[in-house]
Amino acid sequence: MRNFIVLTLFKEAFSGFIDTSIIKRAIDQNIVNIHLIDIRDYSLNKHKKVDFPPVGGGSGMVISPEPLGLAIDKAYDYLKNDIKSTNDIKIIYMSPRGFLLNQKMSYEFANTKNDYIIICGHYEGIDERIIEKYNVLEISIGDYVLTQGELASQVFMDSVIRLIDGTIKKESLEFESHTNGLLEYPQYTKPILYDNMKVPEILLSGNHQKIADYRKMESIRITKKYRPDLLNKI
Repeated sequence: MRNFIVLTLFKEAFSGFIDTSIIKRAIDQNIVNIHLIDIRDYSLNKHKKVDFPPVGGGSGMVISPEPLGLAIDKAYDYLKNDIKSTNDIKIIYMSPRGFLLNQKMSYEFANTKNDYIIICGHYEGIDERIIEKYNVLEISIGDYVLTQGELASQVFMDSVIRLIDGTIKKESLEFESHTNGLLEYPQYTKPILYDNMKVPEILLSGNHQKIADYRKMESIRITKKYRPDLLNKI
């Protein structure tokens, strides 16, 4: 089993993510375990405050290293003592300055024997000393900024969990966008005729080789249209 331990200030943000669709099925089948830890539970402040103004001035607030460090230690304890995981442990911080997540990285994360502790940032981020002390790997899901790291952590987990053996049939992953360097070809289903638009005849031919060739050319066309930069990497 692979474990994802999420350190968050908003556990309620994960209810829909954990309780639905493919992620729930992976949990029910003991392929993965998602465990939530509230950073605020480890605040040393009498008001359970976890964020303070940045030292040196500036706007916004920064999550303090004290409660976050204690929450990380609790996550390690949960993995090693509570569920006795034997996997290696990697700490991920969802950060707009991190390495940009892509399909290749998601495959690598899925195919290692790692458990992940995922830090959800807020405000102006987290104290840099946490990143240094715990050798944290920073991951970004795109060149933009979100108001909460919970959304980014769900994107990370979804992209990885779906690639872990047993979650989705391998044949369903074979021709997905980015799997072979191209975007996925257009898909069609019933009815064959919709609003005077018909499914391409070649898909109705029953000739599997011609259908495969057609889909390959369509993948190239779609990639050239939306992501021409990918063609230079093939």
